[in-house]
Amino acid sequence: MAVPTICESPVQVPSSDSRGISHGRFTISTLTGDEEDTKSIYCQPEPTYDSLSASNLTQSSTFYLRTFGYNTLDAVPSYEHYANTHMAGQEKKNRPTLADLRCYIMDMGQYPPPLYENRPDDELGKEEREVQLNGNKLAEEPVRFGWIKGVMIRCMLNIWGVILYLRLSWITAQAGIALTWLIIIMSVIVTSITGLSVSAISTNGKVKSGGTYFLISRSLGPELGGSIGLIFAFANAVAVSMHTVGFAETVRDLLIEYNATIVDPTNDIRIIGVITVTVLLGISLAGMEWEAKAQVGFFFVIMISFANYIVGTIIPASKEKQAKGFFSYRADIFAQNLLPNWRGDDASFFGMFSIFFPSATGILAGANISGDLKDPAVSIPKGTLSAIFWTAFSYLVISATIGSCMIRDASGSVNDSIPIGSMDCEGLACDYGWNFTECTQAGTCKYGLINYYQTMSLVSGFAPLITAGIFGATLSSALACLVSAPKVFQCLCKDNLYPGIGFFGKGFGKNNEPIYSYFLTYVIAVGFVLIAELNMIAPIISNFFLCSYALINFSCFHASVTNSPGWRPSFRYYNKWASLFCAVISVVIMFLLTWWAALIAIGIVGFLLAYALYKKPAVNWGSSVQAGSYNMALSYCVGLNEVDDHIKNYRPQCLVLTGPPNFRPALVDFVGTVTKNHSLMVCGNVLIGPHKEKVSEISSNGHIKWLTKRKIKSFYTSVAANDLRSGTQMLMQAVGLGRMKPNVLVMGFKRNWQSDHPQNVENYIGIIYDSFDFNYGVCMMRMKHGLNISRMMQAHVDSSAVVVAQQASTIFQLEQGKKTIDIYWLFDDGGLTLLIPYLLTRKKRWRSCKVRVFVGGQINRMDEERKAMITLLSKFRLGFHEVHVLPDINQKPHPEHLKRFEDLIAPYRLNDGFKDEAVVNELRKDCPWKISDEEIKNSNTKSLRQVRLNEILLDYSRDAALIVVTMPVARKDKCPSTLYLAWLEILSQDLRAPVLLIRGNQQNVLTFYCQ
Repeated sequence: MAVPTICESPVQVPSSDSRGISHGRFTISTLTGDEEDTKSIYCQPEPTYDSLSASNLTQSSTFYLRTFGYNTLDAVPSYEHYANTHMAGQEKKNRPTLADLRCYIMDMGQYPPPLYENRPDDELGKEEREVQLNGNKLAEEPVRFGWIKGVMIRCMLNIWGVILYLRLSWITAQAGIALTWLIIIMSVIVTSITGLSVSAISTNGKVKSGGTYFLISRSLGPELGGSIGLIFAFANAVAVSMHTVGFAETVRDLLIEYNATIVDPTNDIRIIGVITVTVLLGISLAGMEWEAKAQVGFFFVIMISFANYIVGTIIPASKEKQAKGFFSYRADIFAQNLLPNWRGDDASFFGMFSIFFPSATGILAGANISGDLKDPAVSIPKGTLSAIFWTAFSYLVISATIGSCMIRDASGSVNDSIPIGSMDCEGLACDYGWNFTECTQAGTCKYGLINYYQTMSLVSGFAPLITAGIFGATLSSALACLVSAPKVFQCLCKDNLYPGIGFFGKGFGKNNEPIYSYFLTYVIAVGFVLIAELNMIAPIISNFFLCSYALINFSCFHASVTNSPGWRPSFRYYNKWASLFCAVISVVIMFLLTWWAALIAIGIVGFLLAYALYKKPAVNWGSSVQAGSYNMALSYCVGLNEVDDHIKNYRPQCLVLTGPPNFRPALVDFVGTVTKNHSLMVCGNVLIGPHKEKVSEISSNGHIKWLTKRKIKSFYTSVAANDLRSGTQMLMQAVGLGRMKPNVLVMGFKRNWQSDHPQNVENYIGIIYDSFDFNYGVCMMRMKHGLNISRMMQAHVDSSAVVVAQQASTIFQLEQGKKTIDIYWLFDDGGLTLLIPYLLTRKKRWRSCKVRVFVGGQINRMDEERKAMITLLSKFRLGFHEVHVLPDINQKPHPEHLKRFEDLIAPYRLNDGFKDEAVVNELRKDCPWKISDEEIKNSNTKSLRQVRLNEILLDYSRDAALIVVTMPVARKDKCPSTLYLAWLEILSQDLRAPVLLIRGNQQNVLTFYCQ
């Protein structure tokens, strides 16, 4: 039924030969003309209207879109507006700009009424189909693959490589069935989590060619993506050589079996390997279609070889096979082969793991040809995870079956058969009528699970089929890697992240084949083929693939944890913490396998990352780092202002008087350990001198780099002041942002106070008084050999001269083991003396330490006071259970210790007992640090207590890892600075462990209430 055209004011529309575009029952028509026609449309103040027909709803060279029948330049949402590519032969559609819309509205002054047009259903989309057909005529469609042929089969073939046929039986003999399964499961865990991470990344937007590099670089940015691209491409190139050497070994063994050699066993491998890589290069250059056909053929050959192997394990063993160690399924053989039997200098669990792991690294073969897949977002997850499952199952089955039917050592001679039960025979084979004792003891057995690499051929029903399977597995894996490396490298070259590699990014043919990258991969593969030693190549591959897996998993974790709006993967079956775990495990395994190769790999990644960060590539892919960092930090800081402080949320936010942080690394490490990941740390530096002279030294770049390299999460700030005290006052008042403001001042103990100018001592103690005035808690650290290492470093205060590479090791970077942390909570300061050690014990290095709490008490109430303290600590839920009561804290110290204290303060005494009062007042005015006889008398009890406490510390905590003591507080204007510092000196003297003097601001920082 025809629908009448609704038109109150007709408009005259220029006609054209182009056709309108139909969408559903409404026609989205276009009006175009030449440049003058377009100008008249924009400038006519009073347009006229006329009925519209299909012939004049057109589009040619300019954009004038009729939307929902209205004469408006506004466009409906369309795929073409968001796509970066367009159909060949067609001009790309763009939505009108804001300037276009505003100009149209301003000039036209009104919107035309809607137009409805009837179109037969069979004609809907006719023009679109014609346009698509015309585009296909212009450019030949490239070859595209689905998830089975393009990903699953490709990954399975790459995983089923040389290790399966030539080394799995040997690994089973060395490690035993149980540890071999553990090796397989560990490998599968790493690859499975990596597969989940790749699946998540690959479904987070449209994927193009470039595989792993493309996925990561577009997610995390070019800096880390470039590192992954180069490492992964090189790893695949080297993997070509590994699989080719496996193939060459098999061919060489066949030649030796028929007494035919080319030169010698080693050079035969090299010759065969180079010829093989050359042939594979020819297949790759023929195009992806031929390469895919070859892979399918290899797949069926491997399936037949597997079936042949399983049948062979069931068939009863012939006498010749028994002489070589095969006896079909036997329970006692399984039991013997269940446990390891290490042989050789390099035989170990991680040695076997390093050889096996490359066989599990083919999981990215499908992702690496992402540009040749029909739908990468669907194909990569389904194909990769399916391949991991089936290959893991096959490895477990083959390991268990081969270990259940073949012994480790056999001579291969049919003359070694004996009557069952012979007394002069050793070993499991004796029970089956064979005596391999002589070759076993001499280590000359040529056959058996641990001596013969071609064990699967021996066990199988028809050995040539296993040989064909070896050929298929090795050649298919080599071919997959030979295709993957150039595809990844090509995308990297096109992005121009590194100089001098753009030449290799040029593509040829309908599939844009990277011919030059193929030849580069060929050269690398041939170079490693010349090594001709499979066991040497495999660990190198392991480290490079592990490095790639670590970066891939970290990329998934980072993209998830930043909560970037652009991170929206359609694949949901991943976990960011599992990805992080796998990334860490990958790095750990790298060092456990081959530490020097791990250092090289990490060094290459670090170098490439540093280079990219330094050069700042002129690309912007909208990484999560760019999107989230600033807005997230600002949002949370502002949000904190809306929340009132609460004891449950108290955190010790530390202002650390480090000076240049690299001068006092122990102080930095301690506070960094306590505050890491949950609290604020600010390193403060007071530059003493005129502001104009010190302004150039205020720069923090060098110090921030030093802190970053030491992995200390801290800010750094510096101020110029006339003296240390006034500078610290500035820091305490000004440092912080909103509620992100320090509440604890951390400082080092002044070891040179006796030789320094007394005014500096006065200023130092004044800082403690100022911190209490500003409602700060105070934490003072003393170490036996001091905190300041600036003289040893021969560094300068100027931050620009800080040597970033200088990283002195400290006690706080070491594993503390089963030592103790002794807390002397002598006075209630609000709980800060307990909280800081508790935060320290939450860290891995200090987690095993036992915490002991010492409190003062009376000898006749020791049990009651101990129980009361245990009850209080249990309410705080700190996990501190060992409490000691000190009943002798008020005993008189030893005379020699008391004499040492008196000698300590002697230079600072006024000795005013026989002096005139006016003279004394004058001395006190000029020297406020001097101690009068009356002050010594009034503070005698407190002085004796500090001396006695030092004796107690030496008795109870001589071997502690850390000693924490409540800091004594002196009365303001009643205790000279030198006397106060003498107390701190004598209290913490002669102790081997670091001593931490803590005094809170007398406000609760611990609570046992829920609200």
